[in-house]
Amino acid sequence: MTTDRRNDRDAVLARLATLRQHQRDGRRSPHKPLLVLLALGRLAGTGSSDLPWHEARTRLGALIDEFGPASTTSTTQSAAYPFTRLRSDRIWVLDQDTPMDAIGPLTAQRVTGRFAPDVERVLTAEPGLVASAARALVTSHFSDTVAPDVLMAVGLDPDIVLHARDALPDPSGLADRQRDAAWRRRILQEWDRQCAFCGFDGQLLGATVGVEAAHVRWFNLGGPDELDNGIALCGLHHKLFDRGVLGLGTDRTIHVSESYSARTPAGKAVYDLHGRPVHGRPGLTFPAERHLAWHRTQVFKGRPLAQAGS
Repeated sequence: MTTDRRNDRDAVLARLATLRQHQRDGRRSPHKPLLVLLALGRLAGTGSSDLPWHEARTRLGALIDEFGPASTTSTTQSAAYPFTRLRSDRIWVLDQDTPMDAIGPLTAQRVTGRFAPDVERVLTAEPGLVASAARALVTSHFSDTVAPDVLMAVGLDPDIVLHARDALPDPSGLADRQRDAAWRRRILQEWDRQCAFCGFDGQLLGATVGVEAAHVRWFNLGGPDELDNGIALCGLHHKLFDRGVLGLGTDRTIHVSESYSARTPAGKAVYDLHGRPVHGRPGLTFPAERHLAWHRTQVFKGRPLAQAGS
């Protein structure tokens, strides 16, 4: 690779790694990363990142609703924010000049967005770079349990992306944090090696199986490997906790999101968790309220189910 090509590559990757994200009351805002991931999926699948607004307002809007914090903003408006504002990061262009956040012109003019020419050229020139860029973005903004769902939703293969080599620099320094190798063992021991929500405590040849140590505040978004930021959950309830279906109230009871729905008895069993106290031995280190508050505002979807009779 020539020096000029290497410089171009490094400049593009640096821009992808430093997306300017809207901040309000400390809430996470994965809107731009989701748009970039969606465009990477289109580039990998079709050879072009072209994304017409009429597709973005539904696909991107649905991604933001599903994987972002609960919001009262309309799905269309949520999609318009990154679709117009990603231009300020110098990695995205629109084929027509359109005001920031304006839905009307996007629709009336049938606007199409795409990666800037130099960005698309760099991403397509080096095999594997799309997957590497996607890996860096998804692991920076989502938990390990949620990242595969995000990748599948944008049309990327999780097995390929999550095993890609690192490519993007990490200006936040969070990716360089070292995980505590003993944290998982300490959390499982603290919670008697059973799911705090359902009590599952399966073992295989004496070893705990199907029970995982879950971060309340996600590690890759600054959550510490401390006892007061962890809870033991079975694989199913860990997934539902990280997707915002399940949460914990200030009274230490389990909350089920009113956005959750199910048809079969197995799916409806989740409703029965609502209002129950967690399983745990006396004197355990319960997750700290500051971490639970983060989960309620950043992950849990909307409001809890109404209590029967309320």
